[in-house]
This record gives sequence, structure tokens and C-alpha cells, in this order.
Amino acid sequence: MTEFEATITGLGHDGRGVARIDGKATFVSGALPGERVLLKYYKRHRHYDDAEIVSVLDASPDRVEPKCRHFSQCSGCSLQHMDSAAQIAAKQQVLADNFERIGKVTPGSWLPPLTDQPWGYRRRGRFSVRYVAKKERVLVGFRDEANPRFVAEIEHCEVLHPALGPKVGLLAELVGGLAAARDIPQIEFAAGDDMIALVFRHMSALSDADRDALIAFGKAHGFAIYLQPGNHSSVHPIWPESPRLAFAVPADDVELEFQPLDFVQVNAGMNQRMLARSLELLDLRPTDRVLDLFCGLGNFTLPIARHAGEVVGVEGEHGLVERAAANAARNGLSNASFRVGNLFDDQRNEPWATQRWDKLLLDPPRAGADKVLEYLPRKGTDRVVYVSCHPASLARDAGILVGKGFRLVSAGVMDMFPHTAHVESIALFERR
Repeated sequence: MTEFEATITGLGHDGRGVARIDGKATFVSGALPGERVLLKYYKRHRHYDDAEIVSVLDASPDRVEPKCRHFSQCSGCSLQHMDSAAQIAAKQQVLADNFERIGKVTPGSWLPPLTDQPWGYRRRGRFSVRYVAKKERVLVGFRDEANPRFVAEIEHCEVLHPALGPKVGLLAELVGGLAAARDIPQIEFAAGDDMIALVFRHMSALSDADRDALIAFGKAHGFAIYLQPGNHSSVHPIWPESPRLAFAVPADDVELEFQPLDFVQVNAGMNQRMLARSLELLDLRPTDRVLDLFCGLGNFTLPIARHAGEVVGVEGEHGLVERAAANAARNGLSNASFRVGNLFDDQRNEPWATQRWDKLLLDPPRAGADKVLEYLPRKGTDRVVYVSCHPASLARDAGILVGKGFRLVSAGVMDMFPHTAHVESIALFERR
């Protein structure tokens, strides 16, 4: 296919460079804004095209050498070739653009970006496993977002917890030696402060020999081994007998236990910083009554309880609510309680939704909190802290809050996923 020159004018939402060719957007993996590159198309579409770099003619000053040797094959960290400071600036720009374009709002001030260690940070995730019959071997890695059938073969991952990152290749060898190698589609991992759990999904019953091999691997490398023969409720440990996963929040003297498939913030170091900033923005008083929506295990709820008079967490998943309540009891927090409620359904008549709350914390998934904002916050709630994993939904919801009499006091990005295009952010709203 014909090669051609182009100048990269921006970054797409997935971290690819964007060039305009005869007015049409062309997305270029591995390209940075300001670069002049030699390209060739590999896929044409009606409204946009995909191209790959043949060579970089004029490199951006923000270009760095990727640390990971699998960078060109694995799509898990699409911005490793971009300087860390430039990554943060790009994410801040994405957030600002979304506020302006979608929410039609501008923060009164920008919070300093929150950052932590850029490598070895990931404590939660899922490996895809694929048996390749032609090669008679197993691949363990991450699926390509553009081509989900493709599993990148990796031996080492620089962003995973350092006890696991160097051993990805060993996992492939382990599964490849099992009789059930063709029937294991994924391995999930979760790291607490003192233990890492591996959950092996298997589509057929495992032989005693396969179980013994998994247990031996766990013992040799210090991993807890779980099996998942069916849905989430089928997950169970086979070594050790009763593993314990937990992480502490030292600043607020709390510890949260969790199960290996529970949602926990991926980046442990950033979670500590995010909690500290959230409490700072909430500006809690001993008499405050606080509502924490989408509370999960109580990641925000329990630290809030150390500073407020009362806090109620609401979450849609029964299991998480049970474990959140158990965490509160374990930490001696009698002023924290939890309710089950699907926050994407209308909950306005629930007792917790009709009460008066001084402050509100929101930490919704990508879809955002617009359904909740149809009936909350009620009169008397003068401060809202919104933690977001998707800038577009935050911007939309910011517009809703401003329309309900709040002002967007401040906002900023939190680098929860270094070297990816994912934008995590936090915003403070006060009633006018």
C-alpha cells in the first residue's frame, strides 16, 4: 500500500495519534502530537481510517523509549512512548475539552494532578489465555482492543505488581502443561497488601494432576490459587485453605478485606492519594452526615467514617454491601452503614434518598450518575465530591449539577492508569 507523509495534530481517546488527511481523521498507533511521520493505511473506513507508522520523520520532544519489550505487540499500555509529564498534560486537556464541549462548564480552578509510581502499580486485572493448536502452546497476555481475538504473547509486564509482572511467561508454561490447557480461557489476578490471588477460570473439570500442578505453582511463587468453574459465586480457593486479601488505609486507620473478583481500585498507591484528596475536598466536620453512592466495599465510606458523624454507603451488588458492612464492623466503625440499591434505577423513594445529607460523594462507573442526579442532591446538601473514571460522563453530570444550583469549584486528573489513555478525575461542587 502507498506510503505517505502526515503531521499528527492530536491524540484520540484511545491514545492513538490523529492526522487529518483531506479532512478525514486518520488514527495512528504510536504517534504523538506535533510529529511528522511516514504512514501507510492498514484499514479504511467510511468516516475515518487506520494507519501505521513506517518511520518517524520529526519526533516529538515528548517521545521516549518504551520500557516494556512487548510494547509493539501488546495494546495494554498505549502511551509508553510518551513522557509521563506529557501524558498528564494530555489527560488534563481531555478533561478540559469534555467539560467545555459536553457540560458547557469550566472549573473555577484546576487541582494539581495526582500521580504515583508509574511502574509496577497494577494490582487487579485479567489475563486472557489462548491455546494455539498449530503451535501446540498456550499464550497468556492481554487482548487487543481493536481485535479481541488476538492475545498478545508476553513474558513480562512492567505495570503489574512486581511480584507478578516478571512471571507472566511462567503462567503460560504452567497452563500449557495442564491436561485442561484448552479449557482455561482466563486468569484473573488481585493483590492485597500481603498476598496475590490467581483465579483460574476452567470450562471443564480439572484432573487431580492439574490441581496439584496449580497448587505447586502457588506454593513455589507465593500466590493464592482459586478456581472458577462457573459464575462469580463458584470461585473457591484450593491453596491455601483460607487465603486473606486485604489492603490498609494507614492515614485513616482502616483495613478492607475483599474477595479476588471484587472491584478494588487498580492502583494501590493512587488509591491512597485519591482518598486523601477526597477527604480534603469533602472538608468533613464531626457532625456531618455523608452519603456515599456507588460505595463498593467501602473504599471511601470507611475513611469518611473516621471524620464524620455518620456515613451511609449505597451499592447495587449484594455481596459488596455485605463485605462493606463486615469491614465497618471489623474496624469498629458503628457510624458507617450500607444499603443495597441499583443506582441506575429510580431510588428516590428509598429512605436514604429522602433524608437530609450534608455532603455527597459519588464514584460511579463509566455510565456516570445522571440517573441519581434526577433526584439528588436534595436541599441541605451543599458539597458534592465526584470521582470519575470517564471524563465524558463527568462533564455531562457537571452540567446537570450546575443546572441544579451548584458551581464547579475545582477539578483535576488522577493518574490511576499510567501509560494508558484512561482518564480518572475528581471534581468538587458547592451550592451557589
